[in-house]
Amino acid sequence: MSKFVSVGKILNFHGIKGEAKVGFSKNRQDFFISLSKVYVNIDHEYKELEIDSVRPNKNFLIVKFKDIDDINQVLLYKGCLLFVEEETIRENLKEDEFLIDELVGMGVFDNKSGENLGFVIGVSNNGATDLLSIKTKTKHICLIPFVKAIVPIVDLKNKKVKINNIEGLLE
Repeated sequence: MSKFVSVGKILNFHGIKGEAKVGFSKNRQDFFISLSKVYVNIDHEYKELEIDSVRPNKNFLIVKFKDIDDINQVLLYKGCLLFVEEETIRENLKEDEFLIDELVGMGVFDNKSGENLGFVIGVSNNGATDLLSIKTKTKHICLIPFVKAIVPIVDLKNKKVKINNIEGLLE
């Protein structure tokens, strides 16, 4: 069974001819535009929606789905999240990009000493950069910038994140 990852949301209709306003994952406009299909979860089942066209409009996209030709059909999906299969996402990841679920639960270690510092409990974004939420051995939760200078090594195979633990980072 495929695993699905959310890539957008149908916000509302656009016009009366079956187009939808779609919000999309931050910095992923080009990825969304490249898609030929997405899935919507209706009654606990993923239904495929084939994309006819996509065009940018302000901070959202205008999407026309095949066989959805009027406003009433779009309104059935208003508020629904749009998904793609996880494999589609993985094929489009750049070298230093990761899925959040790959990072959550990884051990965090000092890059120099090898000391176990805690583990990743989440990933967020402050508008400027992604942040790793780290639960330290002392049970504190710290946010660290997910940038190469601080997080030089992400070892998916061994489930380890190595950080340059500069003074005050995990306090």
